[in-house]
Amino acid sequence: MSAEIKEGETTILGSPPKSPAKPLTPPTAGEDETALVSETTATIPAGETISIDPLDADAETDSAYGDDDASSTASIASSIRNYREFHGRTYHNFNTETTSEYWGPNDEKMNEQLDIGHHMLTLMLDGKLFLAPIGPNPQKVLDVGTGTGIWAIDFADQFPSAEVIGTDISPTQPSFVPPNLKFELDDAQLEWTYQPNGFDYIHVRCLLGAIQDWAHLYREIYKCTKPGGYIEHLEISIMFKSEDGSLTEDHFMVQWSKTLLYAAEQLGKTFAIYDFNREMITKAGFVDVVEKKFKVPVGTWPSDPKMKELGQHVVSEIRREDVMTGRWTDEKQWSYEEIQAHIATMRKQILNRKNHAYYDINVVYGRKPGGVSDMTDD
Repeated sequence: MSAEIKEGETTILGSPPKSPAKPLTPPTAGEDETALVSETTATIPAGETISIDPLDADAETDSAYGDDDASSTASIASSIRNYREFHGRTYHNFNTETTSEYWGPNDEKMNEQLDIGHHMLTLMLDGKLFLAPIGPNPQKVLDVGTGTGIWAIDFADQFPSAEVIGTDISPTQPSFVPPNLKFELDDAQLEWTYQPNGFDYIHVRCLLGAIQDWAHLYREIYKCTKPGGYIEHLEISIMFKSEDGSLTEDHFMVQWSKTLLYAAEQLGKTFAIYDFNREMITKAGFVDVVEKKFKVPVGTWPSDPKMKELGQHVVSEIRREDVMTGRWTDEKQWSYEEIQAHIATMRKQILNRKNHAYYDINVVYGRKPGGVSDMTDD
């Protein structure tokens, strides 16, 4: 890794198989999909079912959310950071020789979304920042694709004796951070320049669509992990599901998921790493590999208070999402107006309480052979 921020790389791993799904036909302005069904789920371990709040039985709109998307996007001075701009959003200005292209914006609106996501994921893990059995005294830790740096900041606070490094391709992290934390601009898809066998723990979270060659990334992580040290990768599935049949195969939310899978493939990357991260981490050489699966509800339809709160955070995060806007219009596949109509329809669907939707998240961790293992799978 070079000493700066890393996030993405070469060609889709021994490459996860590509999805054959094609983009949705862009909806026309005013097209209403509210009548479509949905499903049930939760933040519980993957085999269990999420119970529906009986008060939601006949509700069509989630009143827990206001009508206003309330987002203040602070523009970043181009004289300081030469970002690309599409339709009012800023994006990383990639250089093919030094950094990779990334689909997501890097502006204040996106940063707010990432911080909401961090809070949601921490809630899902019962307040934990990680699941790997790294012990009480990690000395050197790397957070790959750190984003706003919020996870790295919390980790550095929890382990003040550890040296923590957060890397990313965009400098969107705060300057006021714990003294044991530093941020570096670096592209994780390039050759790593960190010392081999140097990190006790390497953390990866939500890099779907960011990496071209996942096999290469895992090899670099393996190389730079100390014997006995751990990798941990938390990833989400973008496929919306239901347990009660409220989301059928032709439901708008399901088709949206397939459209995003297709879009990522057009960029030479994948949104489907959730399906392959355990296998790839094992192939990279890590042992004692453990996968924990979670169901995450979309909306406040679950009866369980924790699941209800989790679902509320999920909706707050998804409502801010315009993942296709810049790139798709840039590629001239859809017009800006068509995309906005599509996004408006999606927002209606996630607020429809008859849609008991959920998606999956997994946490995969593994140990590099050697060293002293205190592995316990609880």
